[in-house]
Amino acid sequence: MIHRRKNFTDLALNLTRGLSSQDRFDRMLVTVRDLLDSEATALLLLKGQTFVPLAINGLDHDVLGRYFQIDQHPRLEAIARAGDVVRFPADSDLPDPYDGLISSHSGALKVHACIGLPLHINDRLIGALTIDGFSANQFDSFSDDELRTVSALAAASLNNALMMEQLEQQAANSTSHPVTLSQSSASVEMIGQSPAMEQLKKEINVVAGTDLTALICGETGVGKELVAAAIHAQSSRASENMVYLNCAALPESVAESELFGHVKGAFTGAISHRKGKFEMADGGTLFLDEVGELSLALQAKLLRVLQYGDLQRIGDDRSLKVDTRIIAATNRDLEQRVLEGEFRADLFHRLSVFPINVPPLRERGSDLFLLAGYFLEKCRVQLGIQTISLSSDCHHGMLRYSWPGNVRELEHCLHRAAVLAKAEAVSEYVLIQSKHFGRLFLSGEHEAEAKEVLPALSEQTLGLREATEVFQRQLIQQMLNANDQSWAATARQLSVDAGNLHRLARRLGLK
Repeated sequence: MIHRRKNFTDLALNLTRGLSSQDRFDRMLVTVRDLLDSEATALLLLKGQTFVPLAINGLDHDVLGRYFQIDQHPRLEAIARAGDVVRFPADSDLPDPYDGLISSHSGALKVHACIGLPLHINDRLIGALTIDGFSANQFDSFSDDELRTVSALAAASLNNALMMEQLEQQAANSTSHPVTLSQSSASVEMIGQSPAMEQLKKEINVVAGTDLTALICGETGVGKELVAAAIHAQSSRASENMVYLNCAALPESVAESELFGHVKGAFTGAISHRKGKFEMADGGTLFLDEVGELSLALQAKLLRVLQYGDLQRIGDDRSLKVDTRIIAATNRDLEQRVLEGEFRADLFHRLSVFPINVPPLRERGSDLFLLAGYFLEKCRVQLGIQTISLSSDCHHGMLRYSWPGNVRELEHCLHRAAVLAKAEAVSEYVLIQSKHFGRLFLSGEHEAEAKEVLPALSEQTLGLREATEVFQRQLIQQMLNANDQSWAATARQLSVDAGNLHRLARRLGLK
């Protein structure tokens, strides 16, 4: 009982220390996992009708990218509807969203003990805390009152973090156009926690509160359109239209009409007046994708609209005033195109008032697995699969591959692999293996090289906690093999207490 009281005290202290919200969440889950001796814990934020993981402990890293639609997960729906502690019986026929996703376990290994704690503030549901274990009666010794204490502390911490985030966003926009709470909450979700993505999110927040023209640069498939949508959603124009135009797909003969519109009779086939994209986006945002593909003649006309805010429909002598914000995107090196005479220097400078570079997937580290989790959850719903996960060799191969097609390529590859894995599955548990990716990045000739490179890659692309767990898991397994699977001998060789080693091994998924 004294030990249990101490852990409750540790939980309260970890939630009040001067740390970042993410640090507090991570420490909270570590303490909860120690307190209840569980295999896995997760903190979920409620966004509309979706639970979004904010922090996990003991679960596969890709769970952080899995956005759980409540109506697709009966257990999470039960937690959301409950006003109190939810204990699922070990023989419950409700599928668990984490089956097959406990670290170092895959396939048909089911969670047996499961507790759900709805997190409420002033009778309003803001999230949930899930606690899972493999033993049927694992949490029977804990009373509902004790679990309510955990729930109350977690809810307070989550609410404080949400309030701080809201205040920070309001402060960021206070010098320009204020963003209402309803507009802010509708912001486009940007998946990623790598330093490169955190920097990108900061730049989006900065430019969204202004009317500056933004130029989004990046390789094919990195998500430039998503960045543009995020800027618009966080801006004061969020309630107005965001109009999309792919400049690369514009035939020269209709490009001017698409941008500026035309009047009836302006040319053969002009049977009525027609608004252009600039007028359609008046008061809102016009997103010019692949702007580097515009002809020089059209670039000159575009420049005039950007400079003076007026335009002329084809066949009309009158000028129209428009209030349209421009966000442009390109995968080309526009500075080089300027030197080659293929792009106007004055237009380039007018477009690149606020340049934003979107990092390629190969520079985003373990974001790869968050994105994989997001796409796999979509595949699970679309294919009618109960559980889908990636094998460890897939994780290794994905880290080695350079992903020249970036996020778009990742999504397509995962969807194809999911379809192939489902066709071979003999149960409701679908496990994607390296063979389902074909020869894309897992060819045998690179296996020896991969074994040498993987430890260094893990340290560089995973967070400190994940990298430490990977090292501990590998070291313990190596010592076990050297000692003929003797845990006592392994504990002596590692200079640790045998009981502590068993506990650590269980948490690392080695038992």
